[in-house]
Amino acid sequence: MAWHSGRVFYPAIRGLIRLFFPRIRVVGGENCPAEPAIYVGNHSQMYGPIACELYFPVRRYTWCAGEMMHRREVAAYAYRDFWSQKPRWTRPFYRLLSHLITPLSVCVFNNADTIPVYHDGRLIATFRQALARLQEGASMVIFPEHDVPAHPILAEFQDKFVDTARMYAAKTGKPIDFVPFYLAPKRRELHIGRPIRFDPARPIAEERQRICQELHREIVGIAEALPRHRVVPYRNIPKKDYPYNRPKED
Repeated sequence: MAWHSGRVFYPAIRGLIRLFFPRIRVVGGENCPAEPAIYVGNHSQMYGPIACELYFPVRRYTWCAGEMMHRREVAAYAYRDFWSQKPRWTRPFYRLLSHLITPLSVCVFNNADTIPVYHDGRLIATFRQALARLQEGASMVIFPEHDVPAHPILAEFQDKFVDTARMYAAKTGKPIDFVPFYLAPKRRELHIGRPIRFDPARPIAEERQRICQELHREIVGIAEALPRHRVVPYRNIPKKDYPYNRPKED
């Protein structure tokens, strides 16, 4: 049986992950719109996608790297994105590990509730699938950070995901909300903030900038308002270097 079939393997893997992954408490669930929405949060390395797959409070599909769904692309992508910043002497191990996880990655990402994201001509397929799921009544979860520093808590956002809202408005005649959330793995909490409504009347370039800035500011604000704790950053850096959400009080 192929790994990606998921008929046996994925439910078993999901059950094991749920057994060992810390339970996440959702705070602010009252901020979830009744209609489909686009939820945007901090990636927190592996924690963000796992927490949302297991504990997110609404029906949703999570955007994930399309390379993690294709057997020939997993190893190169996983090493580059997850482990290329590890100490030099450990890198041969992580190169090997990137190949070993390939069957697992193909199984999980093809059978979880995901939307594959590409950064080439296949990107249109991402938008089409997202639009179809939104029209079915499901929401989207997106982690738009990339490896460009912007704030100790949250890296810079890639902004093309905002175009999903433009397509949704054009198809349905209705605006959609972007909802910020902050995952604090060290506190075992996921905090959902207040929605930010997309304005289809404004130029898309302006809306990309506005939506990303407001989401970024809201997510950082949620994090900074919590008691002092270690933030799990986007970059896979040593745990001793994880930043705090705010300075130590005197």
